[in-house]
This record gives sequence, structure tokens and C-alpha cells, in this order.
Amino acid sequence: MPRTKMNTTANITPNAGPDARQITATKRYLPWVVAAALFMEQLDSTIVNTGIPAMAASLGVSPLSLKAVVTSYILALAVSIPVSGWLAERFGSKQVFMSAVAIFTLSSLLCGLAVNAPMLVAARIPQGIGAAMMMPVGRMAMLHTFDKSELLKAMNFVIIPALLGPLLGPTVGGLIVHWLSWRDMFFVNLPVGMLLLFFANRHMPNYRSKERRPLDVKGLLLFGSGVGILSWLLEIFGEHGLSNAQALGWLGLSLGLIGSYVYHALHCTYPLLDLALFKIRTFRVSVLGGFVTRLGVGGMPFLLPLLFQVGLGMPVWLSGLLMMPSALAAMGMKLLSQPMLKRWGYRRVLIVNTLMVSFTMAGYTGVNSADHLLFIVLLGALMGLFNSLQFSSMNSMAYADVKEDDSAMASTIASTLQQMSMSFGLACGSLVTAYFLGHVPQTNGVAVTQAIHHAFWTLAAMTALSSFAFWSLRPDDGANVSGGPRRS
Repeated sequence: MPRTKMNTTANITPNAGPDARQITATKRYLPWVVAAALFMEQLDSTIVNTGIPAMAASLGVSPLSLKAVVTSYILALAVSIPVSGWLAERFGSKQVFMSAVAIFTLSSLLCGLAVNAPMLVAARIPQGIGAAMMMPVGRMAMLHTFDKSELLKAMNFVIIPALLGPLLGPTVGGLIVHWLSWRDMFFVNLPVGMLLLFFANRHMPNYRSKERRPLDVKGLLLFGSGVGILSWLLEIFGEHGLSNAQALGWLGLSLGLIGSYVYHALHCTYPLLDLALFKIRTFRVSVLGGFVTRLGVGGMPFLLPLLFQVGLGMPVWLSGLLMMPSALAAMGMKLLSQPMLKRWGYRRVLIVNTLMVSFTMAGYTGVNSADHLLFIVLLGALMGLFNSLQFSSMNSMAYADVKEDDSAMASTIASTLQQMSMSFGLACGSLVTAYFLGHVPQTNGVAVTQAIHHAFWTLAAMTALSSFAFWSLRPDDGANVSGGPRRS
């Protein structure tokens, strides 16, 4: 299957005069630019999660019904990410990245100006499209700039500043909702976006493919419509009166479209998502195993604020503060993940750590009173530690055996499935909560708490099952990324 070679400054030798200085500057500043983009996205998503109850009260809808504000954003990410790789190859990583930042910033302004729930959801869609172009393009630039031996350290450096988003998001969101308006949560992105545009213009390299490959329009229609229908079905199921036959019909249609895309991609010269990369064991296990793991983890950021605010009756600002231990612990783990992976290897770390993530999620079922603050802080710190190690491991191992020519496509596939799993996980968590809540009003704190506990058990079980995917790894898989010894 034909491949395209990216024209990258990373291929210039160190003794190339001025170009060597350009490489040094790129390696120095690129992680900061990518980290700033991740910071803006994470800040936005965590602020929105914290403000869901306030938005629902202001717009006159129930909190669970506003999951569309979150799922529409993540769905737009998942459907649009595949196109971002093609856009970057055609127009250059710098142009696409800066356009994405501009779209994201403008959409944030429109979100803040929305006067009802449908307008807010509509504004979140282009915001998700902008984020869809930022993430894989930034990751692609990192893959082309850094050698594999530098990749884990560079990605961890990117993630540490990006985790300031979850650290500040719940707190800033809680304070904004408490003192100002939920609309101001979106306006926070405006100065961040303008600063990011300035620095991206100076320091984002412009990687571009030497060969122009055509856009797989048929594949985009098949994949996008299949994923869109499946997410829509998860969104409305449990809220509207779909019969079993109707639900099965929509499910069959979505799976049929996705299956048609798989067949199309295997017989297409330039597929939207090159499924041949799944023949690489480390990539396959990381992406597919990580998909199931993220199904469980994806619902937690949405359910926890609902538990604290609606179930336990906590004020918004306190709900935000209780999310801080998780982000602080996650930042600390980034400093420890490489030594741990170097010593014990990806296989052992992923198997054990996935179970620890599951046990911690299940631990939240013991939170049934606003007086359990110390227990909540402990669980949050553990969740941050284990999630951070899990994502660092899965994200870096995915590229351990991927050739440089395939890095852009690998980044696109990984980003697409990551966002799909987070979207589906959020929808599943909300669906399980709504199912166990039944027709009880969402103002009943005890009933809401019990329903969310059932959702935690479900998500924890899904996460635990995903640990089996990592048993197929070999002890030395990913050693070229972590720096660990290779076994003969």
C-alpha cells in the first residue's frame, strides 16, 4: 500500500548549520506549543463538566439531558480527527494547527453567547472540530521532531503542563459559576487561544507531505455516518421512547456502515484510516486495549460533578476543589512513569495498573455523604496517579514499532479511537445512571447517588475486563521508548 513521506526538518543532520539551530529551537519550543493546546482543551472540558448543573438550571433542562453538550463536542472530535491528518499532509501542520486554534477560540465565544440548549450544542460542534485538528496535528509534529528514545520524555513534558487544565478547570469553573455566570467559563478560552496563535505562529514547524494523496471521501462518509449514528443512539437511548426494534435497527445500521468502512479501507489505495497498522502488535494492543479502558474512564469526569453537586448537595466551588487532588497526583506521576516503565516494562505495568484504575473507580461507590471529604480526596489522588500512568503507557507504546512514514496515520487512528471511546464511555455512564434512576426526579439526591454508584460499578467492571488485552504483550515490548532492556 503506497505511503507518503513527510517533508520534516527533523530529518536534517545536526551539522547542517542554520537548520541545526532550527531543529534545536523546534525541539525546545514545540512541546510548549502542544502543551498549551492541550491545556486549553482540558481546561474547557473540565470547566464544562463542573458547570453542567448550573447550565441546566439556567437553560431550564435536566442535568442528565445536557450530556449532549459534552457528547456533541467529543463526537465532533471523533468524526473530524481522520480528516486532520489529510489536511496536515496537504496544507502543512502549521497552517492546519493555527486554523484549528482560531476555530476553537471563535466557537468558545459562540458557546458563551448561546441562549438555549440547542444553540449551545450547535456551538460545541465546531469547537470539537477545532480541537480535532489541534490534537493529532500537534502529536504528529512531536512524532516527526523527536526520536523514539526521546518520545516518552517529550510526551510526558507535554502532558505535565496540559494537566494544569484539569487542575484549574474544576476550581476556576466552580468559582466562575459561583461568582459570575456559566457563560464566562467559555470566555476563558479567548485570551488563551489568542496567546496560543501568537506562539504557534513562531514555533510550530510546518511539516508537509511531499506527495499529495486524495481524500477518501467515501471512507469519510461511511465512517463518519456510522460513528455518528452510534453516538446518537447512545445519546437518546433511555431518554426517549425508542422501541427495541427501532433501537436494534439503528444499531444494525451504524454497525453496517462501520463494517462497510472496514471492507472499503482494506481495498482502498489511500484509506482515510489505514487499518494495516493494526498488524503491528504494540500499536494494536495499545489502541484497541486502550479503547476499552477509556470506555470505563470516559464517564467519570461527567459523573463525579453530578455526584458531588446533585447527589450530595455540595456547592459548585467545593465540587471543583475536590477534582484538584486527581490533577495534582497525575502531574506527579508523569515524573515517575518513565522509571517505572523502564524497570517493569509496559506489559506488567499495564496489566496491574488497569486493575488499580478499576478498583479506584469502584471505590467511589462508598461515597454517599458530603462528610466523606478525606475519602474523596484520597480516591481522587489515587485516580489521578493510576490514570496518568495508564495514559502515558498506552499513548507512548502505540508508536514504539511504527515507522516514521506511518506516524501521521498512526497518530490519526489513535486520536480517533481515543475520542470515540471517551464519548461512548460518557454516554454509557450517563445511560446506566438514567436507567437505574428510572422515573425518580433528579432532585432526589439519595436516588441520584445510588444511580451514579451503579454506573461506577459498571464502568469499573468494563475497565477491569480491558486488562486482559495487555496479556498479549511481550516483556520487552516498548523497550525502545522506555529505555528498558530488550530480552532476546
